[in-house]
Amino acid sequence: MLFSFSRCIVCPALPISLSPCRATQAPRSADLLPPRASAATHHAVERPSPLARLPPRSSASTAGEDRVLQMSSTVPKSSNIFWHDCPVGKTDRQKLLKQKGCVVWITGLSGSGKSTLACTLGRELHTRGKLAYVLDGDNLRHGLNKDLGFAAEDRAENIRRVGEVAKLFADAGLLCIASFISPYRRDRESCRALLSDGSFIEVFLNMSLELCEARDPKGLYKLARAGKIKGFTGIDDPYEAPLNCEIEIKELDGVCPSPSDMTKQVVAYLEDKGFLHE
Repeated sequence: MLFSFSRCIVCPALPISLSPCRATQAPRSADLLPPRASAATHHAVERPSPLARLPPRSSASTAGEDRVLQMSSTVPKSSNIFWHDCPVGKTDRQKLLKQKGCVVWITGLSGSGKSTLACTLGRELHTRGKLAYVLDGDNLRHGLNKDLGFAAEDRAENIRRVGEVAKLFADAGLLCIASFISPYRRDRESCRALLSDGSFIEVFLNMSLELCEARDPKGLYKLARAGKIKGFTGIDDPYEAPLNCEIEIKELDGVCPSPSDMTKQVVAYLEDKGFLHE
């Protein structure tokens, strides 16, 4: 009888007893079976649990397995699922709030004033009796996105999650203000595609790298220039400017506009498009 051999990787849950096999020796079925008690005694031999013989997993391997599980959670796994409509819809919620849900997506380089604008805009809308909520990039990395780094694939997943959350806020009738560098055009357009009714409002803070680096409120540009931060947007990772944003706010004579002036520009747009009333 001829045997052919193939190479494979086996990851059993429990140890398997194997005996050595020479190249010229045909494998026996018994080689793959666990050891048995001696036939002469006809009694079972007590052995310690196989689990007791397993070496403890290193923290590195455990962390690696956890990482695989975390990333696999973003892969669609269920096909037999159905959308369930509720009797109270987006229109009903908007009537209750006397406003129209939307996503104000603020994008730009680090230090361009995104968070400042987001908070100032949120305060202004609150003063006007409008319900708004700010999704800030750093804040979400403390919770929802704390498992993500800054590699390209992690940045994409970061924005994908935020886009889905922002969509829910808009569907709830809120004025959702999302403040994220979101450097890749494709990721921002994917978020726009989630809201097909024109309620995605992209606000581009078009501030030069020189201005942002001079401001450097968090000291990140200095660290990036020193090589202590890798993949930093604007330094060694690209920022893809919007091509068709709804609002573009530019620096004036090398100076970033005041938070109040930027907020007025965004509020004027929201008023004109009817988002601040039923």
